[in-house]
Amino acid sequence: PGSAAGYNGASLLRSKRDSCQCIGSWALQKGWSPGQCSKMESSKERPPLQGTFECELCGLSVPYSYYGQKPPNAYSVVLLEDSYVMRDPFTSNKGKFLILGSECSLCSKRVCVGTDCSLFYTKRFCLPCAYSHLDEFPVEIKQDLEKKAHSKSQSSRKGDSKDAKKK
Repeated sequence: PGSAAGYNGASLLRSKRDSCQCIGSWALQKGWSPGQCSKMESSKERPPLQGTFECELCGLSVPYSYYGQKPPNAYSVVLLEDSYVMRDPFTSNKGKFLILGSECSLCSKRVCVGTDCSLFYTKRFCLPCAYSHLDEFPVEIKQDLEKKAHSKSQSSRKGDSKDAKKK
């Protein structure tokens, strides 16, 4: 992550003096105040501590063993966001875990940590929200997202041409 230079005053970054989780020029344009956003957040129901995580973009469906910021048996770890976590099935070490995903900080969709579904920059954003608020991210993030969009369009064109050759 680069510096926040080039950001407008009301950025997606969380302000230390402000308890609002959804700071952005789009939120201010909607007339939301920090108090309103905090109230909305506090009234939001938390998912159960165990269950099945399902990404709303790619459909990944995996049982999770914990939801929150402090996974069990990982005593010195505090995650930067509430996350869906499972114990790492590839090791016998109980302190190892895999982060499956989280909720988009803008639209609240459950999204996996896969690069085709979300990105983390101070908090989690699903790619559709990231693209629709592209101008609020630093230049480096914008460039990465634009490259990703360009490579996706190139790979879909290649797929189309392969399908045409098969016919």
